[in-house]
Formats: sequence, C-alpha cells, structure tokens
Amino acid sequence: MTGEPLDDSPVPDYAALHRLDGRSFVLLGAGNGIGRQTAHALTAAGARVLCVDVDKARAEAVAAETGGIAYVADVTRRAEVRELFAYAQRELGPLGGVVDIVGMARYAPLADLDDEGWDWHFSMVLRHAWLAVQYGAEALADAGGGPMVFVASVSGLTAAPLHAAYGAAKAGLVSLVRSAAVEYGPRGVRVNAVAPGVVWTPRVAALIGPDGRERNARNAPLARVAETSDIASALLFFASPLASYVTGQTLVVDGGVGVKFPYPTPDDAR
Repeated sequence: MTGEPLDDSPVPDYAALHRLDGRSFVLLGAGNGIGRQTAHALTAAGARVLCVDVDKARAEAVAAETGGIAYVADVTRRAEVRELFAYAQRELGPLGGVVDIVGMARYAPLADLDDEGWDWHFSMVLRHAWLAVQYGAEALADAGGGPMVFVASVSGLTAAPLHAAYGAAKAGLVSLVRSAAVEYGPRGVRVNAVAPGVVWTPRVAALIGPDGRERNARNAPLARVAETSDIASALLFFASPLASYVTGQTLVVDGGVGVKFPYPTPDDAR
C-alpha cells in the first residue's frame, strides 16, 4: 500500500535458529526407533543429551552413538522421574529442553479391554508425560525457560481400530500439552507435541511386515510410510529456537493420510 511504513525490523540469523549449541536435553525413551533418531537429531544440532531408557543396554548404545550420557529409569514411577531431573540438573547444569518419546499400544477390541489393559495404556502413554511436566517443566522454568516436546498420535485425534485405550490416553496427552503450555508459558516454557501416523519403527515392522508397509504407503498421499527420522525432524523443530513463538500445539506428521477424502475412490471400487 502506498505510503505504508517500510519494515526495518532486525533480521535474525535463521541458520543459527536451527542450532542447540551448549544446551542440555533430557530425552525420555531414547533407546530405540524415534527416540534413537531424536538423540541423533538433537546431538547434530549441538545439544548434549541425557539418553534415558528403561533398558540399560539400549540407553548405553544410543549414548555411545551420540556422545550422550546414558541413564536408566522407569519414567512411569514418580521417585525415578524426580531423581532423573535432579541428576540432570546436577550433571548437565541448567536444563535446556525435554523431549518425551515414551509410549506403546496393545491392540484389542474395546469390549475386550480389562482393567489391567486400560490402566497399562494410561501409565505407558500418559502418566510419564504428567510426571515429566511436573519435574521437567519446573527444571526448565528454573533455568529461564525452554522447550518440552511430546510424541502424541493421530490415534488421539481420531478413531483408530483396536486403539480405544491408547487413543484415549493420547487424547489426554494432547490436552495435557495444552494445559501445560498455558500454565508454564509465563515462565518461558514452551510445550508442544508431534502426532505421527504409521511410522516404520522396529516394533511396527515386526507387527505389520512388508505387506503392511505397502498397504499403508498406498493409503498415504505422499505414497510412503514415515521413517523415524521424519518424526525426529518435527521434534527437532519444536525443540529449536525456530519454534520460539509456538506453544500448546500438536503437529500431525502422517504423510497426508488424515486430510484425504475418506471414502473409496473409483479405483478402489474396481
């Protein structure tokens, strides 16, 4: 528009906004799949990573690959999460960020779910995230702020067959992310989540095999199944200063599956 003032705002170093140099991150569930790739992504961006896993061998293997520090904990247990973040602050100094990968599903019809199955999902999917917020967000706030990033799921945003308990717990995680973002935002803590669709992790590969991979690739507009690095890349974005004004959000990374027309096409009908 003629006469409009010219923009003379400072231009940041956008390349530098990708970097995490000098920052210490706690990575929950670092030992395999998305967690392992995320350990590499954070390290490549310059972060020092505390690689946390319930499996000692896996934690040590990923730490050795990335130059991080291995730490063994069951992050569904309050005492272990409390000690984990106390250790991180003692050994790594002021905390720079938290990424939580932990989560797993058991397939079962809703009618067949028993109390143990329901409670297991909420412990495996949601409880650790709640504990991570209570201790990790406080540690970040004490350090002047920083990012927390969780792995949600498209199962928490829509219905997925045989995933009723898992989906309900992931929906709870999405809500927890929003609430934590609002409560901790004034203290400089950003809280976001990434919601993958089908990801070719070792667990998924064993579950659905090559035929399942091909079926899911045909179902995706991008014509492939996500690699673990695709999810790690999205987590890295939220963890970086590039996302400094983003909080309370859940980013779907599903190759476009969730936005396509859901009914059979003429080709499918033949």
